[in-house]
Amino acid sequence: MIWRPSVTVAAVIERGGKFLFVEERIDGRRVLNQPAGHLDPGESLVAACRREVLEETAHRFEPRALVGIYRWHYAAKDVTFLRFCFAGEVSGQEAERALDKEIVRLHWLTPAELEARKSEHRSPLVAKCVADFLAGQRFALDIFSPEFA
Repeated sequence: MIWRPSVTVAAVIERGGKFLFVEERIDGRRVLNQPAGHLDPGESLVAACRREVLEETAHRFEPRALVGIYRWHYAAKDVTFLRFCFAGEVSGQEAERALDKEIVRLHWLTPAELEARKSEHRSPLVAKCVADFLAGQRFALDIFSPEFA
């Protein structure tokens, strides 16, 4: 058997001390997550992050740094996720754009508000990405070879 992790991208988006999260329906429950999604075949990690943020939040996002690379095993479905989490800037919103069908609503939350809703986190990576961002963890995007960024 060949093991294939599910490669995902996520965005930590901060504005005025609050972070942008999506409330989404997953496996029959509502959960909080960073704007995030799967890497499509032939797509670069940075392009995937831009696309996922736009599809899930209608915000135009430009990744500026890598916050971290994370591995999480979702035991309920026996899937291992390999997450590339980016920090960056939003340059506007497409207010009329329809969001992905799983998205219930958007939330701007402080770290304390996020912690208070810990039982709603989609995975432990939600809090970990914010904690690493707040700790100042950033890696330049040139860490990737141009064809893989």
